[in-house]
Amino acid sequence: MTARTTAPDKRALIFDMDGTIVDNMAFHTQSWITFFERRGRAIDADEFFRTTAGRQGKEIIRSHMGEHLEDDEVALLNHEKEAVYRELYAPHLKAVDGFEDLIADARSQGIALAVGTAAPPANVEFTLDGLDLRRHFETVVGATDVPRGKPHPDVFLEAAKRCGAEPAHCIVFEDAPLGVEAARRAGMRVVVITTTLPREAFAEFDNVIAIVDDFSSLSLETLFA
Repeated sequence: MTARTTAPDKRALIFDMDGTIVDNMAFHTQSWITFFERRGRAIDADEFFRTTAGRQGKEIIRSHMGEHLEDDEVALLNHEKEAVYRELYAPHLKAVDGFEDLIADARSQGIALAVGTAAPPANVEFTLDGLDLRRHFETVVGATDVPRGKPHPDVFLEAAKRCGAEPAHCIVFEDAPLGVEAARRAGMRVVVITTTLPREAFAEFDNVIAIVDDFSSLSLETLFA
């Protein structure tokens, strides 16, 4: 997808997907626990989430199983893990409260909408198409579209570029510290959704403009003020 010409006044909302559009991070963590248990390894769920949420699956696998792994080996391992996740989460698939009302309001105001996620294509399809949400977004930037996962800013910068919006006019929605850090490095403000971690986990970030339980209490006028 080619980038649009950047407009000085163009505004955009960029949504992380897992843990933000859908409240699914507990299922991702459980699928990683299952994946590593099959290999005789135990992981601490809280520490694992804190250090990996927002990173690409291939990055997580290499950091835990060895940088020596060939690309095709990593792809097969990642495919196995994500299949476990989709099986676990499928019966629970739903958008976080208030999400669809917020994006309808944004669209009525001409605000661009994008997804910036570390998820692989199969998970993006599972979530966005499973909930019939893809049609609302100008662009979806996933793990295969950028070289590095969060906390690197690549995914959010690419989403802004495709929307034709300057980073300063983008608001990111995130649930994980690595994602908030990625937005900070991209020069973007953030709304934190506390689906997985309490507000205290984000105290160190100066780019956070709101911390909420879901989308239902948010006002676009206030966020962009």
